[in-house]
Amino acid sequence: MEQLNQSFFYTLEKAIKAYRQYFQAQLKNAGFGITLDQWLVLNMIVDFEGITQTEIAERVFKDKGSITRIIDLLETNGYVVRKPHPTHGKMSQLDITAKGKNTLESLKKEVPKFRDFALRTISDDSKKETQNILKIIINNCI
Repeated sequence: MEQLNQSFFYTLEKAIKAYRQYFQAQLKNAGFGITLDQWLVLNMIVDFEGITQTEIAERVFKDKGSITRIIDLLETNGYVVRKPHPTHGKMSQLDITAKGKNTLESLKKEVPKFRDFALRTISDDSKKETQNILKIIINNCI
């Protein structure tokens, strides 16, 4: 049996963690008072109007409790507001504030730089091949 740190999935997980840490450091260094996960949630709210917390959790690969905490922080820090849902009494609707919109707009210029840096030494062909392999793994597992 191969050693854990020689496993394909170990290396994949390590790469994801390294990128998330790099991304987070860049957000902090650029003075954004937001985390990677908060950025992901804000994008979901903007991209999918009326999205539920459960749907956000599924799309960003987080559990419902984590999403609730992320949204609580976004609300506390003025990036989103919760409003009563017009048809579902127990649910709330999330609206992005001007601060949230401005932050996302600013990050539209920065995030591609973060991605480009992480992928800077990888050829387009290698990126495409890796993406194809990852899609095969996904399909193998679902």
